Amino acid sequence: MKFHVFTFGCQMNVCDSDWLCRSLTALGFEQGKEEEADIFLINTCSVREKPEQKVYSLLGRLQSYWNKNKDIFVGVGGCVAQQIGKKFFQRFPHVRLVFGTDGIVMVPQAISRLIREPDLRLSFLDFEDYYPERENHWPEKMPAQAYVNIMQGCDNFCAYCIVPYTRGRQKSRSSKAILDECRTLVSLGVKEITLLGQNVNSYGLDRFGDGVSFAELLCQVAAIDGLKRLRFTTSHPKDIADEVIKAFGDLPCLCPQLHLPLQSGSNRILKLMGRKYTREEYLEIVDSLRKVCPDIALTTDLIVGFPGETEEDFKQTLEMVEQVGFENSFSFKYSDRPGVRAEKMHHKVLEEVKVRRLAILQELQEKLTQKSYSQRVGKVDEVLVEGPSKKQDKGMKFWRGRDSGGRVVNIPGSSDQDLTGELIRVKIVQAKKHSLLGEMLEG
Repeated sequence: MKFHVFTFGCQMNVCDSDWLCRSLTALGFEQGKEEEADIFLINTCSVREKPEQKVYSLLGRLQSYWNKNKDIFVGVGGCVAQQIGKKFFQRFPHVRLVFGTDGIVMVPQAISRLIREPDLRLSFLDFEDYYPERENHWPEKMPAQAYVNIMQGCDNFCAYCIVPYTRGRQKSRSSKAILDECRTLVSLGVKEITLLGQNVNSYGLDRFGDGVSFAELLCQVAAIDGLKRLRFTTSHPKDIADEVIKAFGDLPCLCPQLHLPLQSGSNRILKLMGRKYTREEYLEIVDSLRKVCPDIALTTDLIVGFPGETEEDFKQTLEMVEQVGFENSFSFKYSDRPGVRAEKMHHKVLEEVKVRRLAILQELQEKLTQKSYSQRVGKVDEVLVEGPSKKQDKGMKFWRGRDSGGRVVNIPGSSDQDLTGELIRVKIVQAKKHSLLGEMLEG
């Protein structure tokens, strides 16, 4: 039988979906295109309202396959599944499996059982009181880039965020399990590893920690022989340790890139959000990072229209974005999520005001991105090639990769040479709107 996986949301969901694909393949299932699949798995995100609505739209579309063939079925997992639970069974007859973020470990065996018992429906929605380790089914060779989960859940309970309710409280994974997985990945050809968690800076600080801090974990992973690049995401500013900042200057394979969510540039709004840092403290972190790593590429998350946000608050966000000079940002209109504190807050911002503010913020960010990318022209960097580029010219094949700062770089190369997975030296020759153009250098 063939399966197809749809993935919405964060890199943790991408990592989970990759694990599902490997596990199902190991059980004898075949990964296929949507139109030829018998089993559909949807890994969902509910951080904002829009991705959640996309899930319902997709389920409506998949029902057309079920209407023609009642042997087809769907499993819904991830944050929306944790949030909605068994109600999916009432609304969608083709949904036979619902699994939360801790329940994913039981999915491969559950699918085999659902095939044997066509009238059965299963749900795995309980949170475990430990990090549920998974059996990995590695192929003989892995792609050059890989994600590694180091924790699950979050204890911060920011006023707008549904993550603690859909992924549970923070549970750190054992440092030994993480290091074993990283070593295995490198032995299978991985050159770049990204460590994942809702708040990696608080790794090991919960009751499941084994005495290894996040800074120590970074050093241990960076010391693995054969690993060329190391990244991590996501970081909460209130928990970033001096030792982690120092690592950007000390660890050669730690890429000069950090995603550090700001959310707002107003201290008043940050307090309402429950972020537990001020704009001044955030700027101190930025200053410390640039002292140890002047070339660091900083990206961020921003919310406009949080309940009570005034024009002055929004102005402070714009000032902060410009002062830091973020290279890129993910910016969103605030939307109520069920059960979070902000849902019950008064002084909601009008939709048309949120739309206007978001447009202004994104216009500013585009200017900052263009300025930053233009400053890359003439610089030499290493690019890890991910595969053929969407940009192609007659007689010339273009390749797509990322430089050490995480920027997309398109590179012309020989059409008879597969550069996928290669680390190549590149000189940046042109800045585009959302990418760079480079030329390969010898050696």
